[in-house]
Amino acid sequence: MTNTLPPTAPTGAATRRQLVMCEAAKELFALDVFAVERVVRYAAPRHLPNSAPWLPGVLTVGERLVPVLDLRERLGLPAPPVAESARIVVVTLEDGPVGLMVDAVHEVTSVDPSAVEAAPPVYRGLARDYVLGIVRRGERLHVLLDVARLVTSTERIAMRDAVAQGATDGR
Repeated sequence: MTNTLPPTAPTGAATRRQLVMCEAAKELFALDVFAVERVVRYAAPRHLPNSAPWLPGVLTVGERLVPVLDLRERLGLPAPPVAESARIVVVTLEDGPVGLMVDAVHEVTSVDPSAVEAAPPVYRGLARDYVLGIVRRGERLHVLLDVARLVTSTERIAMRDAVAQGATDGR
């Protein structure tokens, strides 16, 4: 079950969509606020051997070991060095929390449903699966991501196993 609504879902005139606006590799993204559990300052994740390049490791958040997904790597974007503004956005998926590594979180805002447009056909293949739409904020465009689809079910199993292995290794 996903916590995000499709951008074309019928909403009341007074209903606004709440979004977390962030940045990765100088690209602007938006995440549905209801999928976001918390935002924490960046801390280097503990490396997991034999993991995918987009899964740099795990991080302890509260009492839990949370897998960290490098959003830049996952989306095929260049990965500049980690800056002071870097954050981990902890999102809730069906199987539990996942941290999304981003270069910055700019704000939490609400937008009118008319500000969310369908994704253009330029998004194809795997990238198309991640995109719910485009959010217009003045001249700036933010790609609205479907966090529930950033990781496939097979990848979720591999992440769960990697986290379990990291926990048993005493990491």
